[in-house]
Amino acid sequence: MDAIREELGRLCTIEERHRRLASRLVLLFLATIVVDVAGAVAMYALERSAAGTQVTTFGQALFFTTAQVLTISSSLANPVTPLGRVVDLLLELWGVLVVAGTAGAVATFFLTSDAS
Repeated sequence: MDAIREELGRLCTIEERHRRLASRLVLLFLATIVVDVAGAVAMYALERSAAGTQVTTFGQALFFTTAQVLTISSSLANPVTPLGRVVDLLLELWGVLVVAGTAGAVATFFLTSDAS
C-alpha cells in the first residue's frame, strides 16, 4: 500500500528534471517552427516560377516544408530546382535530428529519474 501511495505522490510532483524536459521540448518545437517558416520562404522563392513545379504559392511551400520537417513527405512532387533540392535535404535532416534530439531528451529524463 505504501508503494502505491508513493507512486501516486510522484504523479503530482514536478521536479527540476520535469522542467528541464519541458524546456528542451519547447525549444525544439520553437526552433522547428523557425526552420519550417524559413524553409517555406526559401522553397517559395526558389520554386514558385520554375517549370514543372507544384509549389506556386506560399501556402503550398509551407505545406511542403512542414511535411518534410515531420519526415512524412508531402503529396507534392519533389523540388525541381537544384537549390530547392538542397533546402529539401536540409529540412529532412532537421526532421531526423529533431526526432533524435527528442528521443535523447526523453531518455535522459527517464535515466535521471532511475538514478535518483
